Formats: sequence, structure tokens, C-alpha cells
Amino acid sequence: MRSILIEPTENPKVMKFVADYNLIPGSLELDRTSDLSEIPLAQELFNYPFIERIFITANFIAVAKQDTVEWEFFTDSLKNIIEDQLIANPRIYRQKSKEAHPVFAEMTPNPMVMKFVSGKPLLEGFVEVKSREEAAEIPLAKAIFDEFEFAKEVFISDNFVAITKNVSVEWHEVMVPVRAFITEYLENGGKISNISPQKHSSPVESIINRDYTESEQKISDILNEYVAPAVEGDGGKISLIGYDEDTKTAKMLLQGACSGCPSSTATLKGGIENLLKKFVPDLVQNVEAVNG
Repeated sequence: MRSILIEPTENPKVMKFVADYNLIPGSLELDRTSDLSEIPLAQELFNYPFIERIFITANFIAVAKQDTVEWEFFTDSLKNIIEDQLIANPRIYRQKSKEAHPVFAEMTPNPMVMKFVSGKPLLEGFVEVKSREEAAEIPLAKAIFDEFEFAKEVFISDNFVAITKNVSVEWHEVMVPVRAFITEYLENGGKISNISPQKHSSPVESIINRDYTESEQKISDILNEYVAPAVEGDGGKISLIGYDEDTKTAKMLLQGACSGCPSSTATLKGGIENLLKKFVPDLVQNVEAVNG
């Protein structure tokens, strides 16, 4: 049984009908000129001629009426309609506007991070959200944080979303609902980000606001050609963030699945350091990691 609470608002023309779960990714605003053919709940509500508009977001439905009638005469009837419709269709969306957007879950070398790969591009570049407080301008990340308490960090890049969980759950327990949620969010046209993503070509510029030196550019070129594709395939990102010419030490920024990954240090020292020593021995003798 879907239980709905009736809540008055500061606007006497608007009443809220609140569910105990999220009804829709994003929001939906409807009036009598809207296409309601694939939204049975709205069709039923607009059968009342004094209803002017319907706004659906998060866990509530806000209904606006004309001044000619009082709420006390029909709120219970609207509540019953909404409860019946949510039993039939627990989630609300425009089915006709849905676009197939398959999402696949992939393990990463970091056991705390799962990668959810979209069949279509999400961003040209990447955004990284290290906490819930940073998610305000990244709607997809905010939706994930709002839906899943265990979500700790979100990294969105190109065609995938890498989610870092906390220790309260195991991925085999939550992987399926997370994949379903992201799929539904994308198929309903949910916005990815309100801010411009960082570019893969030179993310260090947005981090420390400077251009690469000639030596740094040589190191970065090798990373981009030989290392980045494999790392990004595992849901992470590695970038040159600093270089000490005196000690020949290259400092790498680890993001996404790479950040905090138990195997990242071994990979960095055993693989990337050896690779750079081979290709640019005059520039690099040591590699250090900086978690993003």
C-alpha cells in the first residue's frame, strides 16, 4: 500500500501530496495543455475541472486549484487517486520521451568503487564530487546521494559514473538497484551537470591554475598515451599534478576509482614509474601519488 500524506503549503491554492519514497528523477510540471498520454496519474487528476497545474518532484505531488472550490471537499478523493495510481505505477515519468539508455555495472580494482557504464556519452571531460556538500551543481551526483545513503563519492567521466561507497554495504547487495536508478535517471533525461566539466587534456590547469612546463608536458603525453586508457577503463583517472626537477619526482593526482584504491600504489610504483623511467629516464626517477 502506497501511503500518501496531505500537506498544506503557504500558497492556499496549492496542496502537497507526499509519498514516503522518491517518485521521479528530476521534476515534471504539467498543465492542461501538456501531453498527458503517458502519465495516467495526471490524466486522473485533471479529470477534476478545477485543477489547474500539477508539479511532481522528489517525493511529492503539488496540485494547484482554482479559487472556486475549497480543498476540504476533495483532498481525500485526490489522495485516494494518487495512492491507487502509485500502486499501479510506483515511478512517474513520460514514457514517450524515454530513450533507451543501457547502463552496465563493472567492478574496478578498488573494492569500494563500482563503475556504471552508459551506452551513450555523458560528458566531454569529467566532474568529481568528493562529498554530498559538493553535489549541488551536479544533479546526477545529487540524485545518487539523495537515493543511496551509502554513496560517499561520485566521479563522472565520458560515458561512466564511478561511485565510491562506505562500509555499510557490499556492492553485491546494492549494485542492481543503483544500476536501475542510474538507467532510469538517464532515460528520463535527467541532467548530468550544471557546471562545465574539466578537460582530460590538461586537468592540472584547473587544479593548480598553471600550464605545464616542457618537461611536464613530455611526462603528461606519455601518461595520456600509455597509461590513461587503461586507468579510465577501470573507472579512474590519473593526471600529472606536479614535478620536482631536482629530485626527478613526478606527482600524480589519482581520481575516481584510483583514489584510495589498495592496488593503486603498487600499480603506480611497479608500472607507471617503470614506464616513465624507460621513456624519459632523464626526467623521472620517482613517482608519488596524491589522492583526489
